[in-house]
Amino acid sequence: MLLFIDTETTGLEESDKICSLALLENNHAHYELINEKKKIPSEASAIHHITKEMLEGKPTLIESETIEFLQKYNNSEHTLIAHNISFDIAMLKSSGFSWNGGVIDTLRVTKHLIPECEQFSLQFLRYELRLYKQENLLLKKYGIKDALYAHHALSDALVNELLFEYLLEMSSVEKMLELTFKNVLLEKFNFGKYKGRYIEEICLNDLSYAQWLLNSSSDEDMIYSLNYYLQG
Repeated sequence: MLLFIDTETTGLEESDKICSLALLENNHAHYELINEKKKIPSEASAIHHITKEMLEGKPTLIESETIEFLQKYNNSEHTLIAHNISFDIAMLKSSGFSWNGGVIDTLRVTKHLIPECEQFSLQFLRYELRLYKQENLLLKKYGIKDALYAHHALSDALVNELLFEYLLEMSSVEKMLELTFKNVLLEKFNFGKYKGRYIEEICLNDLSYAQWLLNSSSDEDMIYSLNYYLQG
C-alpha cells in the first residue's frame, strides 16, 4: 500500500517536535493535531497557523489515532511517501515512532526526473506542474470540502499525492524507490548570490565560496554535487 504523509512541526531544530500530522491511504484521510509539550514559537505559528491553545488536550504522537493506524502497515510491504521524507521520518522517530517500510521522497525523485525546474518546493511544483487542476477531483475522492492551503499537513499531503501521480507518468514505483536513495547531480544553484548560475562554473571561478558551502551545507545532494565538480 502507498501512504502519503506530511507533518508540521514546532520548528526545524533537532529538539523540535511534530504539532500536526496527516496521512492519506486509499480513500481515507487522517489528520490530527499533536501535543508533544513543546513550545510553538511565533515564527512557526506564522507559517502553519497552529497555536499553543489549539494543542490543549490533544494526544502525543504515540497516543494518536493516526499513528495507531499507521502502525498496522509498518512493514516492508507498504511504502510511505512524502516531500523531503527524511525530515518527516526523523520527526516521527524523535517522538518514538520508527517506520520500517519502504519510502519514496518526491523531492529527490522530482530533482532526478525534472531537473530543469527552477525550484523544488511542493508549493512551487503545485503551480509549475499545474497540479492544482486536479485538486477538486482529489478533494472529492477523500470527501474533503475545505480548500487547500500551504503548510497545512493535510493540504500538503494531498498536493504531494498529486505530485506523485504526475511523477508516476514518467517513472514506476520501483524506480522511485531506487531514486529516493540516489544522490542528485545538481546543475545550478537555486539560492544565494549565485542563484541560477551553474555549480560547475562557480567551482572553477570561486573556489573559496564552493569550499565554504561544501563545509556548511546540510543538503546531501548539494554536497554530492560540489564534491563532483570540485574533483573535476
